[in-house]
Amino acid sequence: MQLIINNRVYTDNSNEADENSVFVVSKQNEKFKDSAILNGCKEIITANELKNHLDMSSIKVIGITGTNGKTTTAAAIYSILLDLGYKVALQGTRGFFINDERVEDYSLTTPVQLGNFAHIQKAMQNGCTFFVMEVSSHAIEQKRIEGLEFALKIHTNITRDHLDYHKTIEEYIRVKNSFFDDDCKKLINKDDKIVKYNSKNGFAYSLDEPSTYKVTAYSFKNGTHVMFSHFGEMHSFSSTMMGIFNVYNLMAAVAAVHITTQKPLDEICEALEGFAGVSGRMETVCSNPLAIVDFAHTPDGMKEVLQSFNEKEIICVFGAGGDRDKLKRPLMGQIAANFAKHIIVTSDNPRNEDPDLIIEDILSGIKNHPSVLVEINRKEAIKKAMEMANENSVVLVLGKGDEATQIIYDKKFPFSDKEEILKHIKAE
Repeated sequence: MQLIINNRVYTDNSNEADENSVFVVSKQNEKFKDSAILNGCKEIITANELKNHLDMSSIKVIGITGTNGKTTTAAAIYSILLDLGYKVALQGTRGFFINDERVEDYSLTTPVQLGNFAHIQKAMQNGCTFFVMEVSSHAIEQKRIEGLEFALKIHTNITRDHLDYHKTIEEYIRVKNSFFDDDCKKLINKDDKIVKYNSKNGFAYSLDEPSTYKVTAYSFKNGTHVMFSHFGEMHSFSSTMMGIFNVYNLMAAVAAVHITTQKPLDEICEALEGFAGVSGRMETVCSNPLAIVDFAHTPDGMKEVLQSFNEKEIICVFGAGGDRDKLKRPLMGQIAANFAKHIIVTSDNPRNEDPDLIIEDILSGIKNHPSVLVEINRKEAIKKAMEMANENSVVLVLGKGDEATQIIYDKKFPFSDKEEILKHIKAE
């Protein structure tokens, strides 16, 4: 990766380093420092020192971390800021966007150090005054965000995920919480009992606990309607999006924009109403029968989606990713059993694991449920769910969201949950 600042080349690749370039040392490449010196590189700096070389005083960086909700919250902030007339960049799971245009496709949720700085530089060159970014637990632990100064850090929630990487839930929680150790402004979900943070410059939002931005009432009739208080004054917003978790996501977005712009809350709430949500996140694919796709791939994520449809007969289609945390699989099965009338267990992205064994792990958490079907072929599983649906049903296809492929061994095959649902509608 290269970054050019004032005609000087900065690189994190020792093979590209020479007497005319600056080698940037990070946690990932520090073992290649001597190699860069052997190639003639005379200037070595740490990733943390990059901020002294690139003037970022004209742009505010907003970072969002959490197990669930990062993508939706980041996209909502981006949308509100654009509607308020700001120039904004967004970096995350869905790609890199500048001023409502996708500049780069899907990538790592959070790039390595030089990648972050290169994107911020490009955003500034395009006149952006805000840079909104998703921050993954991997990025925090690997110090990929080293050197960035945040105008605001946002916490959505911390639940079980990525234990294939972090090994224990305690380590995962520690890594997430470490993002909030410093003195910069931070916005915390006060209802999350796990989060620990430095309270200096702290703001909070909540549905249950007292907070700076406290939701006092909400309803889901014809969309979502929310009332909240801020220092005794009442405000409200509406959205076409559904689910309690989206009340949290949207409240976080409104609060974040208020903290970083100081614009009137009513103006921010009005701008929010133009945000229709993120593809593959609680996305309604068709309304008759009601069929929704969502990225939920953790027990907590599934629970948040499923409990949003208590009034419906839920037909739940899901699997679990291979080469990932195995212990969450029976928990996902248990959550489905608690809420769904019909369960169809299928493949997700099996990767290098046997999909039959993944399904067995899920089934071990489903006890005495009257309607459980195993269909290893995800296409057939979605078809069967749609055939079972009636006017009282909701078909929830969970786990892959807007992914356009299915990963089997190390190969990616074209596959879209949304397209499979639409194929069934067209076939009728």
